[in-house]
Amino acid sequence: MAAPSLAPALRRLLLAVKNASLHSRCCTAHCRVHYSTVHNPSEKTFDKILIANRGEIACRVMKTCKMMGIQTVAVHSDVDSCAVHVKMADEAICVGPAPTSKSYLNMDAIMDAIRATGAQAVHPGYGFLSENKEFAKRLAADGVAFIGPDTHAIQAMGDKIESKLIAKAAKVNTIPGFDGVVKTAEDAVKIAQDIGYPVMIKASAGGGGKGMRIAWNDEETREGFRFSSQEAASSFGDDRLLIEKYIDNPRHIEIQVLADKHGNALWLNERECSIQRRNQKVVEEAPSTFLDPETRRAMGEQAVQLAKAVKYSSAGTVEFLVDSKKNFYFLEMNTRLQVEHPITECITGLDLVEQMIRVAKGYKLQHKQEDIPINGWAIESRVYAEDPYKSFGLPSIGRLSQYQEPLNLKNVRVDSGIQEGSDISIYYDPMISKLVTYGATRAEALARMEDALDNYVIRGVTHNIPLLREIITHPRFISGDISTNFLPEVYPDGFKGHQLDAHSCRELLASAAALYVSVQLRSQKVHDNRRVTSSPVDCRQWELCAQLGEGRHAMEITKSGNIYTVDVDGEKVEVEGKWNLASPLLPLNINGTQRMLQCLSRDASGMIVLQYLGTMFKVRILSKLASELNSYMPEKVPEDTSSILRSPMPGTVVAVSVKPGDKVAEGQEICVIEAMKMQNSLTAAKAAKVKSVHCKPGETVGEGDLLVELE
Repeated sequence: MAAPSLAPALRRLLLAVKNASLHSRCCTAHCRVHYSTVHNPSEKTFDKILIANRGEIACRVMKTCKMMGIQTVAVHSDVDSCAVHVKMADEAICVGPAPTSKSYLNMDAIMDAIRATGAQAVHPGYGFLSENKEFAKRLAADGVAFIGPDTHAIQAMGDKIESKLIAKAAKVNTIPGFDGVVKTAEDAVKIAQDIGYPVMIKASAGGGGKGMRIAWNDEETREGFRFSSQEAASSFGDDRLLIEKYIDNPRHIEIQVLADKHGNALWLNERECSIQRRNQKVVEEAPSTFLDPETRRAMGEQAVQLAKAVKYSSAGTVEFLVDSKKNFYFLEMNTRLQVEHPITECITGLDLVEQMIRVAKGYKLQHKQEDIPINGWAIESRVYAEDPYKSFGLPSIGRLSQYQEPLNLKNVRVDSGIQEGSDISIYYDPMISKLVTYGATRAEALARMEDALDNYVIRGVTHNIPLLREIITHPRFISGDISTNFLPEVYPDGFKGHQLDAHSCRELLASAAALYVSVQLRSQKVHDNRRVTSSPVDCRQWELCAQLGEGRHAMEITKSGNIYTVDVDGEKVEVEGKWNLASPLLPLNINGTQRMLQCLSRDASGMIVLQYLGTMFKVRILSKLASELNSYMPEKVPEDTSSILRSPMPGTVVAVSVKPGDKVAEGQEICVIEAMKMQNSLTAAKAAKVKSVHCKPGETVGEGDLLVELE
């Protein structure tokens, strides 16, 4: 009778052990960065800090707080009640339902949480309220420290129109353009014509690529005005726009600054952020391959001039566009901690969160400009729950059924706020983590990034690791020949994954065949102890056929110990491995080259799905007889997608432009879907008549949902 009464206690004990393990993982899931600033425990800052954010950045801030002996308070929405940042904090307060406007942007609820917990300071992370001057004012009115700049700097730099005027006055290079507010679409056209195409239409209060459009003609300017103003209103509650000259084929290079309340300011070198999609960064590195010491110094000094002009205090980033001749132009200043701050920490040895906390308490900076090093090289890949085959990354949602970070590798840092079982929802940014590698040289950092991506296990959502791996191994990226147009130039027809040549195709097929035989041998050993001479898995030689796409490949395979020798299309490939079939990772030696493959799935029909060189490939392995019989099976006719419109991603229907009976032209807008605050116009694939409409504004749709049928 004792067992039932012990069950709840046992469950509580197991949960406590799990949370303790999670707490430990979150505190140590960072690369082995040795900060040059040694924390001084006698330096008093705050007893308790509330982090007004979620996900990886909330966990990142908590890590430093715990190192400094500071208690932490997490805020969360109702759907985030079991999130990692909530479990990691000393206290947690629910601030509302899932929509950000009712939770993480709910200033009243967050102020109540501050009062209820007695938090002395607030770190806003990035996004949400991090650059909201009203929030900073309310904190100041309650005597709570804002771990960031004062309201004057937030307001001045948060408005792109005002910030550009201040930059000009501070003798910072600026982009030619219209410095006022653009009121109508026709005003936008006139201004664009005066500036000269191409132009960039930007949200005045924007950031993170939202509310930005490039226009090359009058019609694109009208369309850009509409979408940018809608995105700006949705993301920032401010639909004001500005227009400036678009610098064609530029690099996006930013300078990290750090300033205190005593007039001291430093520039902490640069970050190269040119690899972007939809004006959002994908891969960053520090330092840049492009800058020489003179240009670096000039950009750093101008960044500090701007920071001093607005009496900036805290960590901030001044972003520049740099052309092919190393001319640089002020883009914007982000008055907060940047997403990509870890790579600056790696090469300088400074803990930027600790520096922000010290500055907020009133301490002077600990360093002088000559103390700031460039020590080694760091690369950051933003790992997203996205489908990279759709516009380089449309959001994916789902539950992480399996999740394993590559923390067993040297000099790898993973900033994440999720764990196995976490949900990626439509409500928040789909970032899974920031994967950072560090090396003495760029080549070393890149090699470690390649290994880290191959060892990163993510199941349950579509992710962008295939794209990240292709970027960091592309010859143009390796040579440093990059710009903000890198992705559309390298993949003009969209990203298609790794393209197999004859050599890599043989490697993939041989690996799949070796795995197939290993599975068969294990199955025989477990389920049939009888030795039957005629059994195809009882011998040490097999004749198989592999199907990869439209291709069929005859194979002969022999086994000796853990080594399989596979004859693929007349070429021999030797595959050696330990064949731990319970692990998702397959460390193999293929013809003397170490490869890490992942087995995503396999079934009884012989279908094996492998992640090879970052990309998912489906290989079907059949016996010679089964392959011959399979050729008689009818093929499934693919759906005619030209007559239907399906949602390419989960999101919300913002607008529907057609009704049944309407005639549409090829390329005409049919509806607009918003996901993660980004609006996407869906168009007709051909001229046709609208047969039926299956959606309406305000509805939530899933990926693949039918929206419109055409006749």
